[in-house]
Amino acid sequence: LKNLTLRRGLKELLVAANLTINPGNKVGMTGANGAGKSSVFALLKGELHAESGEVLLPPHWTMAHVAQETPALAQSALDFVLDGDAELRRLQQGLAAAEASGDGNAIGSLHAELDRIDGYSAAARAGKLLAGLGFPVEHQGRAVSTFSGGWRMRLNLAQALMCRSDLLLLDEPTNHLDLETVLWLEDWLKAYEGTLIVISHDRDFLDSVVTHIVDVSQQKLTLYTGNYSQFEVMRAEKLAQQQGNYEKQQREVAHLESFIT
Repeated sequence: LKNLTLRRGLKELLVAANLTINPGNKVGMTGANGAGKSSVFALLKGELHAESGEVLLPPHWTMAHVAQETPALAQSALDFVLDGDAELRRLQQGLAAAEASGDGNAIGSLHAELDRIDGYSAAARAGKLLAGLGFPVEHQGRAVSTFSGGWRMRLNLAQALMCRSDLLLLDEPTNHLDLETVLWLEDWLKAYEGTLIVISHDRDFLDSVVTHIVDVSQQKLTLYTGNYSQFEVMRAEKLAQQQGNYEKQQREVAHLESFIT
């Protein structure tokens, strides 16, 4: 993000803010409510546009995020999660069409592409994601519409994790999860090879998962290296230094005023 100014309504959230996140970084985004964390996510997803400045993302990257709503679908939980891998679904549809038309060359080519993306193990991987998020095997074939709101949010999370993404955006992912599932998610994210940006108020979760913290405050984005506990120490040191500089400045002002008087 370069010299980025971002506004929601009349409120300026960011003013000439800069931030560089490198591939493979796992970044926790923190800040007061209303500081602009979710708006930065909306900006990255293309749902919001900056007043000025640039958002530079590698053009070939695949981005995944968790949908906020799930329609009452008749498809199974397993099929819903598999939809998270858009390339898999595209190849499967192409293969079905090629088989229907008897196009041998296309069939061979599509089978090779499915093999390249490990498509034949996709159902097993989706089942493993659902199991990790607390869905028993016997529930994975149930229609999405039969699950409650909290369980549908878990399905949305599973669908986002199923995407073979380069950038994963998670906004408060632990909200609908019990402790056992949170620990499973921590392990999954630590093994994730892409770039992660997560908004969370769960300090223990951030300490376990992230390698960097972005602090959204005073209309700026400040990047710290380390987990949340390390960030708190560095932020306290920075605030103490700022306070010291302010007090020194006030003493100099008082001295000059005394001299002038």
